[in-house]
Amino acid sequence: MDIARIRDKLSAHRPTLQGARGEYAVLAPLLEQPDGIHLLYEVRAAKLHHQPGEVCFPGGEMEPGETPVTCALRETREELGVAADRIEIIGQLDFVLRGQSIIYPVLAVLHIDDPAALPIGPDEVAEVFTVPLQWLREHPPEIYRRKVPIHPEDFPYDAVGVAPDYPWAPLGIEVPIYRGLSHPLWGLTARITAHLMEQIGE
Repeated sequence: MDIARIRDKLSAHRPTLQGARGEYAVLAPLLEQPDGIHLLYEVRAAKLHHQPGEVCFPGGEMEPGETPVTCALRETREELGVAADRIEIIGQLDFVLRGQSIIYPVLAVLHIDDPAALPIGPDEVAEVFTVPLQWLREHPPEIYRRKVPIHPEDFPYDAVGVAPDYPWAPLGIEVPIYRGLSHPLWGLTARITAHLMEQIGE
């Protein structure tokens, strides 16, 4: 092993989350409507194994060679039937960690006439709905903080020179909840929504 070989190994490396079990991308779709700009959400199909009936953005796991943008475009086409030429990418928001997975939100404008007429993929999507940004601005989410304690009883404390009563820092998770909508908006999708509202300001 020498420096040149190490350099070769890292030359094509794209930094990501250490130990990541998956990388995902979602599209946060904006729509221009008569009463202002709306954000579009999906309701997941009831027959899905993971999070059936919950509110989400179009998205999914990144395939080899995909970027967050290309993944978000592909998933939006598959789930909502919107072609890439009708999607205007604005930019990427800060990524989110969920367990050992990383989620990349992509902000975009959908150039469509009627969201109710979208040819949604029924295997994944039950319905779509939109929420005005003005409503989201006037109704910030409630924030609930959940602490996850760490109790590593089998940790080899003697090997690292610390006592068994070592003060492990608990993991903290924020769970935002928006009330008053037609469907519950909470968790990861609400976190992305709240972050978007912080980014765009008044």
